[in-house]
Parts: sequence; structure tokens; C-alpha cells
Amino acid sequence: MNKEQKHKNVSITNRKARHEYHIGETFDAGLVLSGTEIKSIRAGQASITESYCKVQDGEIWIHGMHIAPFEQGNRWNVDPLRPRKLLLRRSEINRISRQLAEKGLTLIPLKVFFNRGYAKINVGLARGKKLWDKRESIAERDSERERQRHEPERY
Repeated sequence: MNKEQKHKNVSITNRKARHEYHIGETFDAGLVLSGTEIKSIRAGQASITESYCKVQDGEIWIHGMHIAPFEQGNRWNVDPLRPRKLLLRRSEINRISRQLAEKGLTLIPLKVFFNRGYAKINVGLARGKKLWDKRESIAERDSERERQRHEPERY
């Protein structure tokens, strides 16, 4: 049994993000985590639904990301809601901070995944949707589903 089969590919998604926001440019960033936090993420015990990112002192931090305490972690467990640092290149941080200065844009996490054993997070520059935008995207999705249902299958 190789490593890929041993650890199933765990990914934690922010399902509300695409419904609540128009997603612009996305970035993949590393996460600075403790050992027990990695074990909890591998077990799928994390949530990024209510989280957001901030630029502080030239670094990007994620706030509100909940990682459940690891059961066997006892004294090495840390606060489940503590801010965590994101690892990005300096040029990406500068570009993000310039765009966040623009009114109405925010940086939200979209997905946590593993790449070669390292935890990564996909963050996107987002602009909030209005209520009619949300209804419009739901209608588009439903019409696409209907079109797929009535279209004959092709081999």
C-alpha cells in the first residue's frame, strides 16, 4: 500500500463561498500549523465556512478557521479558532494587499487540500453578491441542470 492509498485525499471546501460571492483571482497558499492541527485536518475535522483573511504587517492571516482539537493530542492541542499564517510569495502578498485596498473586495478561503503531504489553502479575491445575483445564479444552475437532463447521452 503506497502513501496515496494510505491517506485518502482530504479536501475541506467552503460551499457557501460561490453562492455568497463573485470569486475573482485565486491563490494557493501554504498554512503554518502545529502537528496536532495537521492530524485533525487529515481526519477531516476542520471548517472554513465562517473564516476570512486579513493582511497584517505585510503577512496574510486567516481568522475564524476552526480546526477541532486532536483526540490524542492532549497538552499539544492549541486553540481551535486561533489565527493562522498563510505562506505566499512577497509579490502575491503585495498584489493582494493592493487589490484589497479597493472598496468591496475581500479575501476568503475556498478550499483546504493536501499537495505532496503539505496542507495548502486556496483563497480567492471576492466581491459580495446582492440578493438578485444569488437568485440569478440559482436560476442559471437549474436551467443548466434541466438542459443536461433533456440532452441525449452521447457515447
